[in-house]
Amino acid sequence: MSAAETVPPRVLVVEDEPRLAALLMDYLKAAGYRVDVIADGREVIPAVRANAPDLMLLDLMLPGRDGLDICRELRGFSNLPVIMMTAKVEEIDRLLGLELGADDYICKPYSPREVVARVKAILRRLRPAEQGAQDGEEAAPPLLVIMEESFTALCRGLPLDLTPVEFRLLKAFTDAPGRVFSREQLLDKLYSDHRVVTDRTVDSHIKNLRRKLEQACPDQELIRSIYGVGYKLEL
Repeated sequence: MSAAETVPPRVLVVEDEPRLAALLMDYLKAAGYRVDVIADGREVIPAVRANAPDLMLLDLMLPGRDGLDICRELRGFSNLPVIMMTAKVEEIDRLLGLELGADDYICKPYSPREVVARVKAILRRLRPAEQGAQDGEEAAPPLLVIMEESFTALCRGLPLDLTPVEFRLLKAFTDAPGRVFSREQLLDKLYSDHRVVTDRTVDSHIKNLRRKLEQACPDQELIRSIYGVGYKLEL
């Protein structure tokens, strides 16, 4: 199939709030994706079995069947990428969702642009590998791979020797590529014991993280400084 004939990825939006579903559909279509919408949790698994999408945006609280239950059954037969969406922000819900096999997690209220950025990031990691396998070629390693369970990160297939704080910093960036984080926002993600440190501590960790990323990817500046605001990850 030629590049001109490539079919755009299809995203399944599982959301029972019509306004949010319509908003996500508009932004995803504008980004070039095909989009289907389901509002009832009981319809999700049959729809995926009948015609699996390339990625699913899955709301946690749904009529008929909740998102965690859907994700649990889905992982029994499919590796379909799933981004869970919810207004429940308790840490236990975040962990439970990811342990059940969600690839990402975003809390309401969210920016639809951020949702699109996360969809792009996940599909960008997956589709080159799939294309290479179809062509019988060895796929290039993905730019960044984060393995939270083992606190391991790879850049173009090369392991990064990160401290726990540097790993959490990189994880925060990869969870929201393109989003600009202030120093204060990053500090909240770095230390679980809420220790008192200056915001310039972030600059030191950023400097060390950049150095390690540059060693693996010398041709790319992944973490950019936004003057007067903070930092962001550009993939």
